[in-house]
Amino acid sequence: MSATDGSGVGDVVDRRVVVVVVPAVGTWAPPGRDPEKWRLALAEDTYEVLASLDRVDVAVAVAGDDAAVAEMSALTWPGTPTYAVDPERPVLHAVEVVGPAAAVVAVSYDVPDLPGLLIGKLFRALSHADIAVTPAEDGSLVAIGVGSPVASWITDLAPTFDTPLALLEASKPRRHAVAIGPGWHRLRSNADIARLDPGLEGWDATRSQLRHA
Repeated sequence: MSATDGSGVGDVVDRRVVVVVVPAVGTWAPPGRDPEKWRLALAEDTYEVLASLDRVDVAVAVAGDDAAVAEMSALTWPGTPTYAVDPERPVLHAVEVVGPAAAVVAVSYDVPDLPGLLIGKLFRALSHADIAVTPAEDGSLVAIGVGSPVASWITDLAPTFDTPLALLEASKPRRHAVAIGPGWHRLRSNADIARLDPGLEGWDATRSQLRHA
Protein backbone atom coordinates (compact mmCIF):
# COMPACT_ATOMS: atom_id res chain seq x y z
CA MET A 1 0.00 0.00 0.00
CA SER A 2 1.33 3.43 -0.86
CA ALA A 3 2.03 6.02 1.81
CA THR A 4 0.10 9.26 1.68
CA ASP A 5 0.00 12.52 3.60
CA GLY A 6 -3.78 12.25 3.89
CA SER A 7 -4.36 14.08 0.62
CA GLY A 8 -4.05 11.01 -1.61
CA VAL A 9 -0.97 12.46 -3.34
CA GLY A 10 1.14 9.42 -2.53
CA ASP A 11 -1.48 7.12 -4.02
CA VAL A 12 -1.36 9.06 -7.30
CA VAL A 13 2.43 8.91 -7.38
CA ASP A 14 2.38 5.14 -6.91
CA ARG A 15 -0.74 4.35 -8.94
CA ARG A 16 -0.21 2.19 -12.01
CA VAL A 17 -3.04 1.54 -14.42
CA VAL A 18 -3.43 -0.97 -17.23
CA VAL A 19 -6.27 -0.39 -19.66
CA VAL A 20 -7.61 -2.70 -22.36
CA VAL A 21 -8.44 -0.78 -25.53
CA VAL A 22 -11.28 -2.38 -27.51
CA PRO A 23 -12.63 -1.40 -30.95
CA ALA A 24 -16.36 -0.78 -31.15
CA VAL A 25 -16.93 -3.39 -33.86
CA GLY A 26 -15.35 -6.66 -34.86
CA THR A 27 -12.69 -6.70 -37.53
CA TRP A 28 -11.06 -9.97 -38.54
CA ALA A 29 -12.41 -13.29 -37.27
CA PRO A 30 -11.55 -16.90 -38.11
CA PRO A 31 -13.65 -18.49 -40.87
CA GLY A 32 -17.09 -19.45 -39.65
CA ARG A 33 -16.93 -17.26 -36.54
CA ASP A 34 -19.04 -14.21 -35.89
CA PRO A 35 -16.77 -11.12 -35.81
CA GLU A 36 -18.69 -9.54 -32.92
CA LYS A 37 -18.57 -12.65 -30.74
CA TRP A 38 -14.89 -13.05 -31.60
CA ARG A 39 -14.14 -9.42 -30.68
CA LEU A 40 -15.84 -9.79 -27.32
CA ALA A 41 -14.15 -13.12 -26.58
CA LEU A 42 -10.70 -11.68 -27.25
CA ALA A 43 -11.43 -8.59 -25.18
CA GLU A 44 -12.80 -10.61 -22.27
CA ASP A 45 -9.77 -12.89 -22.15
CA THR A 46 -7.31 -10.03 -22.47
CA TYR A 47 -9.09 -8.24 -19.63
CA GLU A 48 -8.93 -11.37 -17.45
CA VAL A 49 -5.16 -11.57 -17.94
CA LEU A 50 -4.71 -7.98 -16.84
CA ALA A 51 -7.22 -8.20 -13.99
CA SER A 52 -5.05 -10.90 -12.42
CA LEU A 53 -2.00 -8.63 -12.15
CA ASP A 54 -0.86 -7.44 -8.74
CA ARG A 55 -0.58 -3.81 -7.67
CA VAL A 56 -2.23 -2.31 -10.75
CA ASP A 57 -5.65 -0.79 -11.39
CA VAL A 58 -7.45 -2.20 -14.43
CA ALA A 59 -9.83 -0.35 -16.75
CA VAL A 60 -11.43 -0.90 -20.15
CA ALA A 61 -11.64 1.69 -22.92
CA VAL A 62 -13.97 1.15 -25.87
CA ALA A 63 -13.59 3.13 -29.07
CA GLY A 64 -17.32 3.47 -29.49
CA ASP A 65 -20.59 4.72 -28.04
CA ASP A 66 -22.39 4.04 -24.77
CA ALA A 67 -23.94 0.84 -26.11
CA ALA A 68 -20.50 -0.60 -26.86
CA VAL A 69 -19.31 0.44 -23.39
CA ALA A 70 -22.26 -1.30 -21.71
CA GLU A 71 -21.57 -4.43 -23.75
CA MET A 72 -17.99 -4.59 -22.50
CA SER A 73 -18.89 -3.62 -18.95
CA ALA A 74 -21.06 -6.73 -18.72
CA LEU A 75 -17.94 -8.87 -19.25
CA THR A 76 -15.83 -7.33 -16.49
CA TRP A 77 -15.70 -7.71 -12.74
CA PRO A 78 -17.94 -5.34 -10.75
CA GLY A 79 -16.28 -2.01 -10.16
CA THR A 80 -14.05 -2.10 -13.24
CA PRO A 81 -14.15 1.36 -14.88
CA THR A 82 -15.24 1.18 -18.52
CA TYR A 83 -15.01 4.24 -20.74
CA ALA A 84 -15.76 5.38 -24.28
CA VAL A 85 -12.75 6.82 -26.10
CA ASP A 86 -12.08 8.62 -29.37
CA PRO A 87 -11.52 6.10 -32.21
CA GLU A 88 -9.04 8.53 -33.79
CA ARG A 89 -6.74 8.58 -30.74
CA PRO A 90 -7.83 5.64 -28.61
CA VAL A 91 -4.56 5.06 -26.76
CA LEU A 92 -3.88 8.58 -25.50
CA HIS A 93 -7.55 9.17 -24.79
CA ALA A 94 -7.60 5.95 -22.76
CA VAL A 95 -4.59 7.23 -20.81
CA GLU A 96 -6.41 10.48 -20.12
CA VAL A 97 -9.71 9.04 -18.94
CA VAL A 98 -8.29 6.63 -16.34
CA GLY A 99 -7.30 9.58 -14.20
CA PRO A 100 -4.09 10.59 -12.39
CA ALA A 101 -1.44 7.87 -12.31
CA ALA A 102 2.32 7.50 -12.25
CA ALA A 103 2.16 5.34 -15.38
CA VAL A 104 -0.46 3.83 -17.67
CA VAL A 105 -0.09 0.88 -20.03
CA ALA A 106 -2.67 0.53 -22.80
CA VAL A 107 -3.08 -2.99 -24.18
CA SER A 108 -4.70 -4.05 -27.44
CA TYR A 109 -7.77 -6.22 -26.96
CA ASP A 110 -6.56 -9.09 -29.17
CA VAL A 111 -3.89 -10.69 -26.94
CA PRO A 112 -5.89 -13.23 -24.89
CA ASP A 113 -2.81 -15.29 -24.01
CA LEU A 114 -0.51 -12.39 -23.14
CA PRO A 115 1.91 -13.20 -20.28
CA GLY A 116 1.33 -10.69 -17.51
CA LEU A 117 5.06 -10.37 -16.85
CA LEU A 118 5.44 -8.49 -20.14
CA ILE A 119 3.28 -5.69 -18.73
CA GLY A 120 5.45 -5.55 -15.63
CA LYS A 121 8.49 -5.05 -17.82
CA LEU A 122 6.88 -2.00 -19.43
CA PHE A 123 6.11 -0.40 -16.08
CA ARG A 124 9.72 -0.90 -15.00
CA ALA A 125 11.03 0.59 -18.24
CA LEU A 126 8.93 3.72 -17.71
CA SER A 127 11.21 4.68 -14.83
CA HIS A 128 13.61 6.06 -17.46
CA ALA A 129 11.72 6.06 -20.80
CA ASP A 130 8.97 8.35 -22.09
CA ILE A 131 7.21 5.42 -23.74
CA ALA A 132 7.60 1.66 -23.45
CA VAL A 133 6.12 -0.78 -25.95
CA THR A 134 5.61 -4.48 -26.52
CA PRO A 135 6.02 -5.06 -30.27
CA ALA A 136 3.90 -7.57 -32.17
CA GLU A 137 5.35 -9.98 -34.69
CA ASP A 138 3.31 -8.45 -37.51
CA GLY A 139 4.91 -5.03 -37.07
CA SER A 140 2.16 -3.51 -34.94
CA LEU A 141 2.20 -2.96 -31.17
CA VAL A 142 0.69 -5.14 -28.45
CA ALA A 143 0.96 -2.62 -25.62
CA ILE A 144 1.95 1.02 -25.17
CA GLY A 145 2.99 2.42 -21.81
CA VAL A 146 3.54 6.07 -20.93
CA GLY A 147 4.54 7.93 -17.80
CA SER A 148 2.89 11.01 -16.33
CA PRO A 149 2.87 13.67 -17.56
CA VAL A 150 2.86 12.32 -21.12
CA ALA A 151 5.84 13.71 -23.03
CA SER A 152 4.91 16.37 -25.57
CA TRP A 153 6.43 14.48 -28.50
CA ILE A 154 4.21 11.49 -27.71
CA THR A 155 1.14 13.73 -27.50
CA ASP A 156 2.02 15.16 -30.91
CA LEU A 157 2.58 11.70 -32.42
CA ALA A 158 -0.56 10.17 -30.83
CA PRO A 159 0.59 6.56 -31.30
CA THR A 160 -1.88 3.71 -31.75
CA PHE A 161 -1.33 -0.03 -31.83
CA ASP A 162 -0.79 0.27 -35.60
CA THR A 163 2.01 2.83 -35.26
CA PRO A 164 5.23 1.35 -36.68
CA LEU A 165 8.03 0.93 -34.19
CA ALA A 166 10.33 2.62 -36.68
CA LEU A 167 8.22 5.79 -36.45
CA LEU A 168 8.58 5.89 -32.68
CA GLU A 169 12.34 5.44 -32.99
CA ALA A 170 12.57 8.16 -35.63
CA SER A 171 10.53 10.58 -33.52
CA LYS A 172 12.22 10.14 -30.14
CA PRO A 173 14.05 13.23 -28.85
CA ARG A 174 16.78 11.30 -27.04
CA ARG A 175 18.41 7.89 -27.13
CA HIS A 176 16.54 6.19 -24.30
CA ALA A 177 13.14 7.84 -24.75
CA VAL A 178 11.68 4.65 -26.26
CA ALA A 179 11.94 1.34 -24.39
CA ILE A 180 11.18 -1.87 -26.29
CA GLY A 181 10.10 -4.92 -24.34
CA PRO A 182 9.96 -8.55 -25.46
CA GLY A 183 7.64 -9.15 -28.39
CA TRP A 184 4.38 -11.08 -28.50
CA HIS A 185 1.62 -11.84 -31.02
CA ARG A 186 -1.83 -10.45 -31.68
CA LEU A 187 -4.67 -12.52 -33.13
CA ARG A 188 -5.26 -10.85 -36.47
CA SER A 189 -5.07 -13.69 -39.01
CA ASN A 190 -5.47 -17.44 -39.36
CA ALA A 191 -1.71 -17.84 -39.00
CA ASP A 192 -1.85 -16.21 -35.56
CA ILE A 193 -4.26 -18.86 -34.25
CA ALA A 194 -1.47 -21.43 -34.47
CA ARG A 195 0.49 -19.45 -31.87
CA LEU A 196 -2.06 -20.19 -29.15
CA ASP A 197 -0.89 -22.96 -26.80
CA PRO A 198 -3.83 -25.27 -25.97
CA GLY A 199 -1.91 -26.52 -22.93
CA LEU A 200 -1.86 -23.13 -21.23
CA GLU A 201 -4.60 -22.12 -18.82
CA GLY A 202 -6.69 -19.08 -19.64
CA TRP A 203 -8.14 -17.57 -22.82
CA ASP A 204 -11.33 -19.52 -22.13
CA ALA A 205 -13.70 -17.32 -24.13
CA THR A 206 -11.42 -17.41 -27.16
CA ARG A 207 -11.00 -21.17 -26.81
CA SER A 208 -14.76 -21.57 -26.74
CA GLN A 209 -15.15 -19.55 -29.94
CA LEU A 210 -12.57 -21.71 -31.71
CA ARG A 211 -14.38 -24.87 -30.68
CA HIS A 212 -17.78 -23.77 -31.90
CA ALA A 213 -18.49 -22.23 -35.26
